[in-house]
Amino acid sequence: MVSKAVCVLKGTGEVTGTVYFVQEGYAVKVTGEITGLTPGGHGFHVHAFGDNTNGCISAGPHFNPHENNHGAPTDEKRHVGDLGNVTAGGNGVAKINIVDKFLTLTGPHSIIGRTMVIHEKEDDLGKGGDDESLKTGNAGSRLACGVIGITQ
Repeated sequence: MVSKAVCVLKGTGEVTGTVYFVQEGYAVKVTGEITGLTPGGHGFHVHAFGDNTNGCISAGPHFNPHENNHGAPTDEKRHVGDLGNVTAGGNGVAKINIVDKFLTLTGPHSIIGRTMVIHEKEDDLGKGGDDESLKTGNAGSRLACGVIGITQ
């Protein structure tokens, strides 16, 4: 059974990072650091495909096996991949420390082999009042991404 995973984020600009995933019972702990960001909030999502052949755009939409609207990490109905925002300080660094009950590293809805994406803008958590908010949280372009893979 897979209990740990890692993702190395790379983009076309200066944004890079490493994200770690640890299965802890029925939740996954997500930790790591992303550098090169503008200060403030940035949408942070698991996307459906582990395909980065055309950069981050080929990762497809948010991972959403239950076909829900986009939402906040605390919402009962949301995309599995909706992890909300990470916040970069004045130094452009975002520290990640999330525990999420929708993510899993095992079973039919595993995030292994899917793509982690850090976005240009803050995610409005599905509360923006338009169709795009219910799909993407209006988080903007994809700054960096990487495929989530099994680690020791």
